[in-house]
Amino acid sequence: MKALLHIAARSAWNRRGTLMLVVLSIALATALLLGLERLRTDVRSSFTAAVSGTDLVVGARTGPVQLMLYAVFRVGGATNNIQIDSVKAIAEHRAVRWVVPIALGDSHRGHPVIGTTPAYFEHFMYGDRQPLALQQGRAFSGTLDGLYEAVLGAEVAEALGYTLGQKITLTHGLGAAPGDLAAEHADKPFTVVGILARTGTPVDRSVHVSLQAIEAIHLDWVGGAPLPAAAGLKIAPEFARKFDLEPKQVTAVMVGLKSRAAVFAVQRFVASYEPEPLLAVLPGVALDELWQAVGLGEKALLAISGLVALVSLASLVAVVLAGLNERRRELAVLRAVGAGPRQVLVLLATEGALVTLCGALLGAALAAAAVLAAGPWVQQRFGIGLQAGAPTPEQWGLFAAVLAAGMLASLVPGWRAYRLSLADGLSPRT
Repeated sequence: MKALLHIAARSAWNRRGTLMLVVLSIALATALLLGLERLRTDVRSSFTAAVSGTDLVVGARTGPVQLMLYAVFRVGGATNNIQIDSVKAIAEHRAVRWVVPIALGDSHRGHPVIGTTPAYFEHFMYGDRQPLALQQGRAFSGTLDGLYEAVLGAEVAEALGYTLGQKITLTHGLGAAPGDLAAEHADKPFTVVGILARTGTPVDRSVHVSLQAIEAIHLDWVGGAPLPAAAGLKIAPEFARKFDLEPKQVTAVMVGLKSRAAVFAVQRFVASYEPEPLLAVLPGVALDELWQAVGLGEKALLAISGLVALVSLASLVAVVLAGLNERRRELAVLRAVGAGPRQVLVLLATEGALVTLCGALLGAALAAAAVLAAGPWVQQRFGIGLQAGAPTPEQWGLFAAVLAAGMLASLVPGWRAYRLSLADGLSPRT
């Protein structure tokens, strides 16, 4: 067997130019398979880790997935806001431990702005129930004296080069272009008082201010447009504190319960709340619905990658079969010196297996290199943390499937060589 392996390796080396193209084809197919599987796994992990410790997310009545997307992942927009009286009613429920209201709708240089309360930094958790931590500075005070204070996510501070004490201005709306003076709240700048540690969640891409600050910057705005300064209707930042800045509406509410057993009771209470239509969703259930919605797309991408791998293996079969006629004398000599038909079959199958193994290993290396190279960019652009760790069980399964398929494909030319007779090899037909 050792001699056959040596012969197979030497024979493959003699045809290295053609076989290297096959190896590269298999490598690219394997890298595509493993890369998509890693991306699929890490996308799910990033979404699942975005919020933990929150029992319910409450918002205006809409789809559960849509509510989770805009309230937690800052994707899309709310169909409607909810009244602050509704938030208070939920907070007064006997099973509720804490509520954290959030107000969305503004941005800063393309990053979403979240209006919330200091309780956000106390109760919001991510990953395996990890609390938010400040890398620098402190949380905003939530008082009138600290009305114009902002806490930045790690990615915002890093991408824009912000430091503590720096002045920033917010932009009205999520779709306004950075630098659009008509949409900026330039008359009410904020001071950066804190920078959060990196979490790998949408928190990193967000700017956090108080709910009172959101009210203050919109005092002199009506219908999504600022009141004309020439008419003397602009309100100076220092005078905004004299107004009632208690928010009238918020976008959504994160709810923590005293006991997980009460989750369905509180959910029914929210669903039957009479003053306005509300929806309370369990984050885990909503994420499951999201995966069901995108599951077909995942399977389609994986199927396409599998077809690419099959085409690559088919090229291996085609190359070996095409070169079989040229190797008839080589195989005949092997038969003449005592190699049996089964050994010839093993020889051809071993060659194909070696080519497949080289291609699969190169593909795995390419996939790992792509994760290392593209990981920071994907994290910054999409908030998805690609893990360059040990292969997952699914990746091992795909790698083994490629090897098994390559070995099976190698049996085709091996079986063809097995059927060649000694006389055919010594006197090949032309």
